[in-house]
Amino acid sequence: MSPIITSAEIDRPAAEVFAVATEPARFREWQKGVVGGRMDSADGTQPPALGAKCVMVRRIGGSDRSSTSELVRFDPPKTWGVRGTDGPIRAAVDVLVEPVTGSRSRLTISVDFTGYGIGKILVPLMVRREARKEMPENMAALKRLIEKG
Repeated sequence: MSPIITSAEIDRPAAEVFAVATEPARFREWQKGVVGGRMDSADGTQPPALGAKCVMVRRIGGSDRSSTSELVRFDPPKTWGVRGTDGPIRAAVDVLVEPVTGSRSRLTISVDFTGYGIGKILVPLMVRREARKEMPENMAALKRLIEKG
């Protein structure tokens, strides 16, 4: 299946958009269901670098579930990408920030999923449908967050 893609023009420079859109500790401010996120290091402050681990905590079915992804693309302030490394549902997320003008940017987020075990059933039945519904809402929330400064 093809990835789920959403885009928006944001009234902020590319560096600002990139900084907020790719900071795991801020994902809960704009992503539905996210209750926490961090780069995986002893104190949670590992600087982003290829191979770094990103740990996300989502509320699913009334309980918190963590998942780990590996940073596979990192070229600030333009591209960022992670690939899930554990669990039955693994996301591939790519972020692209393109300057439109010096003070305006286009943000594109692409998400795809691979299921393992029970995830092979859940991805086509539920996960993709929910992501398709949530991504525009998440993008609108992210746009508001970034533009309010």
